[in-house]
Amino acid sequence: MTWIKTIPVEEADGRLRSLYERIKGPDGTVDNIMMAHSLRPHTMEGHMSLYKHVLHSTANALPKWKLEAIGVYVSLLNGCSYCVEHHFEGLKRLLKDDEDANRLRSALEAGEPERVLAGVDLAMMLYANLLTTRPSQIAMSMIDELRQSGFEDGEILEINQVVAYFCYANRTVLGLGINTEGDILGLSPENSDDPDNWTHS
Repeated sequence: MTWIKTIPVEEADGRLRSLYERIKGPDGTVDNIMMAHSLRPHTMEGHMSLYKHVLHSTANALPKWKLEAIGVYVSLLNGCSYCVEHHFEGLKRLLKDDEDANRLRSALEAGEPERVLAGVDLAMMLYANLLTTRPSQIAMSMIDELRQSGFEDGEILEINQVVAYFCYANRTVLGLGINTEGDILGLSPENSDDPDNWTHS
């Protein structure tokens, strides 16, 4: 599950128990990435709040599948199979076409998003790649390129925040040895209208 001690759902009490109740899946379990925070519930709360607002909010303008696709790509670039597998399942569910999803994953794994993406979608992935792998090389000219490709500044902010979130999540996973054992892949918060509803389905 992870290289550090975690507190199982059945042994949790107080604040931790109430957080577990908020984020547990349909089978009553909690994803390992969240359980890894169990010794410091305040960081679990911060992580979940950031995740919900960045990826699962109706205030976002970009379609959720694009945000998930960015997450899969960033996780591939960081070598985080945990997040790749979880969010690829979510991406498949959103696309409702396994063949298209598999084709996209194959191109991202090869580092060739241009095989399946063009225009604004390709520009988004090129920015995500550079911000993940060489963030100090981002310049204002790249933001101008995103604008010229068709993105508004608020949408650029959304892309930026998804990349930043996944770099954080990937390093949480990789730095603590978190694996998918016992997780149900692809669950996500069910109510995007309510930022306080963290129930997973």
